[in-house]
Amino acid sequence: MPYDKEELENFRLSGRILRETREEMRNHVKENIPIIDVCEKTEALIRNKGGKPAFPVNVSINEVAAHYTAPPGETAIIPEGSIVKVDLGVQVDGYVTDTAFTVAFSTEGRSMVAAAELALKTIIDNIHGDMMLSKIGSLAETAIKNRGFKPISNLTGHSVGRYLIHAGTSIPSVSGYNPNKIHAGEVYAVEPFVTLPDAIARVDDYPQHTIYRFLKAKSIKTDVAKKLVKYIESNFHTLPFTERWLIDAFPKETYKVAFKELLASKSIMAYPVFIEASRKPVAQAEHTLLIKEDGCEVLT
Repeated sequence: MPYDKEELENFRLSGRILRETREEMRNHVKENIPIIDVCEKTEALIRNKGGKPAFPVNVSINEVAAHYTAPPGETAIIPEGSIVKVDLGVQVDGYVTDTAFTVAFSTEGRSMVAAAELALKTIIDNIHGDMMLSKIGSLAETAIKNRGFKPISNLTGHSVGRYLIHAGTSIPSVSGYNPNKIHAGEVYAVEPFVTLPDAIARVDDYPQHTIYRFLKAKSIKTDVAKKLVKYIESNFHTLPFTERWLIDAFPKETYKVAFKELLASKSIMAYPVFIEASRKPVAQAEHTLLIKEDGCEVLT
């Protein structure tokens, strides 16, 4: 949907905060530092700049492609020689922008990062209103394969909106017939994911959950669970959240039981961690774009 002037200014402010945060964090990601430090430093920067995290910062390492954030008490560190994807988002009055960068500590990893960034740049240089989604996917796949790698077939970019990370339209990174089009005035997060040429090049759900989202309060019995779900709804609306954002607001001895009740009642949902099916490493690059008739404005 086209946005009015005030809405676009919120998107632009969101994008500026996100861009500044991303660039500050690039030099912070190092081998052997705690993953939780990357998450919490990034989220603190966003808040200090006047925005709110649109979702928990994802720090996805090697074959983990997406949807991993440090849970409370995380002690794991960034491994030596790894490929680290940092995916972050900002919301200003609910208007969401989304970006990601990858830091690689190996020669092969850096080549994968270059392929992801080339695919993203190729899309940015060519995208415009009324472009078919299949054309965008073909541009990404060709750029990635020309560098000797493969795109992840079932991870896509997405339209964004107010309190919406995925607002209905998916942007592929692989070729294939898709007659749907993007339109001027719409906002999209474009994010090619790259893996090795001998990989299966798709992701599977991994039985681990670190990110959640409010659905609808239903069948909640205990008072503490009712208070917890109200807190979640009023603070995060329909945007994803992490347990790290809840533990200071509720007593530790009652929090876990209430959280399990919300999951069991399906008042909240859990996002599975995505992992490359053949356990090959993955790189990612992402920007949020405002589509125009003859091109785009990079918001992030």
